[in-house]
Amino acid sequence: MTTRRGADALAAALVAEGVQHVFTLSGNHIMAVFDAALDSGVHLVHVRHEAAAVHMADAYARLTGKVGVAMVTGGPGHANAVGALYTAAMAESPVVLLSGHAPLAELGTAAFQEMRQAEMASVVTKASGVCTAPANAGLDFVKAVRVAHSGRPGPVHLSLPTDVLEGAAADAPQPAIEGAQYPAINVQPAIDRIAAAKRPLVLCGPMCMTREGRRRMTQLEEASGVPVIGMESPRGVNDPSLGAFAGVLARADFVLLVGKRLDFTLKAGKALAPDCEVMQVDTDRTEIDRTKRAMGERFKGATPAETFDALDAFARATWKASSHDWRDEVRGQLAWRPEGWSELSTVRTLAPLQALLDAHPDSVFISDGGEFGQWAQAVLHAPNRVINGVAGSIGAALPFAIGARFAQPQAPIIAAMGDGTFGFHPAEIDTAVRHKAPFLAVVGNDARWNAEYQIQLRDYGRDRLNGCELLPTRYDQVAIAFGGHGEHAATPGEVLPAARRALASGKPAVLNVTIEGAPAPTFKP
Repeated sequence: MTTRRGADALAAALVAEGVQHVFTLSGNHIMAVFDAALDSGVHLVHVRHEAAAVHMADAYARLTGKVGVAMVTGGPGHANAVGALYTAAMAESPVVLLSGHAPLAELGTAAFQEMRQAEMASVVTKASGVCTAPANAGLDFVKAVRVAHSGRPGPVHLSLPTDVLEGAAADAPQPAIEGAQYPAINVQPAIDRIAAAKRPLVLCGPMCMTREGRRRMTQLEEASGVPVIGMESPRGVNDPSLGAFAGVLARADFVLLVGKRLDFTLKAGKALAPDCEVMQVDTDRTEIDRTKRAMGERFKGATPAETFDALDAFARATWKASSHDWRDEVRGQLAWRPEGWSELSTVRTLAPLQALLDAHPDSVFISDGGEFGQWAQAVLHAPNRVINGVAGSIGAALPFAIGARFAQPQAPIIAAMGDGTFGFHPAEIDTAVRHKAPFLAVVGNDARWNAEYQIQLRDYGRDRLNGCELLPTRYDQVAIAFGGHGEHAATPGEVLPAARRALASGKPAVLNVTIEGAPAPTFKP
């Protein structure tokens, strides 16, 4: 009779939690889980870099609302993965990172790849710990899933020592584990403040930028007549996808923050008008206290509640009939683009891709990178969107596209990225080829780190440009070398035919587009 191991208990818990895919990179510490996955039916997506596994899990979580699971080996494998957790954390994405770990019995003996992994991950996760017994492997994973989903969603890390994974685990039923519970929200004080305001806004955080979150925001706006705006860009009030938002925000006289931090994206409150009042709905007392300190007497109260629960409660509430003039004005400002916009070279390069995104009800738009990524966000939209987010860290687009394919098996996936971004994880094209996970990567190739180039140009002058040059590499040929499909476009008119050929190939594809490096757009009517 085969002995049930900690790895088997973990695999059973993965199945019980509905986990179908684990994004992973093999290593000594976790081979027992690879073995257990054979019998459990859990699909292992075997990647080429540990950070990429986390990015794939992140995109999968954002697109499905389910937990995204990444698994890596211990020591340096774990260290490689940790940086990607920050992107997931700032995107409020429910990810669980499982890391192999030196055996418990050898800790303190300078064991192979022994490292204080839990402490390392703790600064970029909601919780981080080490499983201490084979029988707890499944239970600890379920706890991690509950923490990842509760309150403000975010990543959780669990280290799994090899003697835990390989040790005998009693076959016992796992107790039910509930997530955090919050009292019913009283929405009336905020509704009364909104009714008294002339120009109110509701601002929501990154977790609301998922498809489900945007549905709830729309539902609230339709019920209340109040503009409801989601924010997830590191450019904050200058988010190019939000048009002239900065000017709108500066005129608001009341802002309700629903799961939205008063952070650098709002200039710690300085982006608001001097007389604007604020209320907040949040599960995190630290965030509420920060807002209270920043706003002083203009802070008018807070309520602890889950973000989606709060949006639903506000949408169900009774709202007084009011003019929609303010809402219509705000929507017009968010959609505003300057005169001559459609004739700009980068816009003409990107705009034709919208037809491909409009062709399917579940299409996915991914955007990552410095300036080119911001142009893409100003031009393109889709039912599903994944961007590098508030973290502002670039490089995740190719892994995002692969994670998206497992979330949306049939929909077109278009990932717009700069040439700097492409260089972080090009080997994941091999992952996509092996796992038959097609997508279209559109690489804006200006042969430089353009975001930093623009900073140097603006702050130091043209004669102080230094170190931001890249080669005009043919990234389409890189894709072909990995077994994917490659296309090149030298002019905007060549983009759409090349993109159609790339999608029709049924392979992971790269469309390398020669562009002029332009600063990201900002909109001030």
